[in-house]
Amino acid sequence: MRTARIKVSPVEGEAVYHCMTRTVNGERLLDDPAKETLRKQLWQVADYCGVQILTYTILSNHFHVLARVPPAAEISDIELLRRYRVMYPKPTPYQAARLDVIEAQLKTVGPEADAWRKRQLALMGDISQFMKLLKQRFSVWFNRSHRRYGTLWSERFKSVLLEPKGRVLETMAAYIDLNCVRAGLAADPKDYRFCGYAEAVAGGKPARAGLAHIIGESKLWSAVQAAYRESLFGKGSVPRERAAALTPEQLGQVLKAKARLPLATVLRCRIRYFTDGAVLGGKAFVAQHLARYRRNLHRRAHSVPRPLPALTDWGGELTTLRGLRKQSFGL
Repeated sequence: MRTARIKVSPVEGEAVYHCMTRTVNGERLLDDPAKETLRKQLWQVADYCGVQILTYTILSNHFHVLARVPPAAEISDIELLRRYRVMYPKPTPYQAARLDVIEAQLKTVGPEADAWRKRQLALMGDISQFMKLLKQRFSVWFNRSHRRYGTLWSERFKSVLLEPKGRVLETMAAYIDLNCVRAGLAADPKDYRFCGYAEAVAGGKPARAGLAHIIGESKLWSAVQAAYRESLFGKGSVPRERAAALTPEQLGQVLKAKARLPLATVLRCRIRYFTDGAVLGGKAFVAQHLARYRRNLHRRAHSVPRPLPALTDWGGELTTLRGLRKQSFGL
């Protein structure tokens, strides 16, 4: 039985999610051309769904995305048509003819236009619809390009609802952008093409806007970059090859001794709370969504918000909804 996904309705306000999904059997199917296609489709589907990408990382067998779903707002027919053309920039003759009919009926309040409007709106402002469309769209391209058939993705995507404020978002964004460092693909995320930080450094306006939203202190890219590099590398902001790397034995000793490490070092470890914790943020934020989860599913109060181990300075108490039975930190 599937566990219900924890989401916030757009009518209640903004929500930020860390989403992650893997290829079937964890196979390394995504080469550079496939990663580039997925990168483009990520922005395309986000624009259509009205979702803001804060940052992302695409690797050979999985991808991460930090996505913000803004509060609900009325979407005009003109904006719906713009978004539709973003999704279908090269429509088939049939699609083009249908769109002509829809455009004409939108001006005269025709029944077909109303049905079309409802179908489009049902796909917007929802993290589940965004991820479903993205995965389906990429699967179609990948199977056609590689002359294969069948499923590409191994499972439903994982998601963690985040408290949408500064330090929580900075920490999660840095963890996502540092995936390429953990995988040994680069010493600095700016040198890995398929992540949000590298795209922002290269001048990508949407990528820069995403990081600016996370930092929230300045509209100047130079100031945003300086602040974000401190999250990536700690004080000094100078990457050093494997400077923060730990061996599994060293990490085990640190955990056993209940010692503390710099946050930049910890973020180079795999942190399962960031992918499996369901909700992440301050204690009050997690308790609020835990109570709602119980009410919606009629569950008994058998769990409580759980603070993350004091392995580092998380920038205040960082709490998760779901306790983990397996190893919480890894390399």
